Amino acid sequence: MRETRSFPEQPESVTAARRFATDVLREVSPEVTATVELLVSELATNCIRHTDSAFDLTIIQAGPEIRVEATDYDAGKPTMRSPKPTDPSGRGLRIVDALAAAWGVEHRSAHGKTVWFTVVVPARERAAELAR
Repeated sequence: MRETRSFPEQPESVTAARRFATDVLREVSPEVTATVELLVSELATNCIRHTDSAFDLTIIQAGPEIRVEATDYDAGKPTMRSPKPTDPSGRGLRIVDALAAAWGVEHRSAHGKTVWFTVVVPARERAAELAR
């Protein structure tokens, strides 16, 4: 399964991207969906805050893995920061790093990149899904 949706550069797109992810993953457990929803929120927020472009969100589910890609059209490079406890922001990629099975950045052109992450669906959940 592969689904993509485009979102404009506006704060409301973060909520819309989360809703898109939960709709696409409606057959996945609430625990996995909650993790994906949080990580989508982080990537979408970064697209809104740190770029001057719309973004595409792609969700791919193949076997035990869910891969989510946020593609924007800005040349900026994502950087994992080390915010102080009192800093109001700067933790997004740290959260992605802590909760995702893997993540990375692929530069698409002089003006664009994809930040992606994967989460693994537990084997017991996959077995239940196959039994349906």
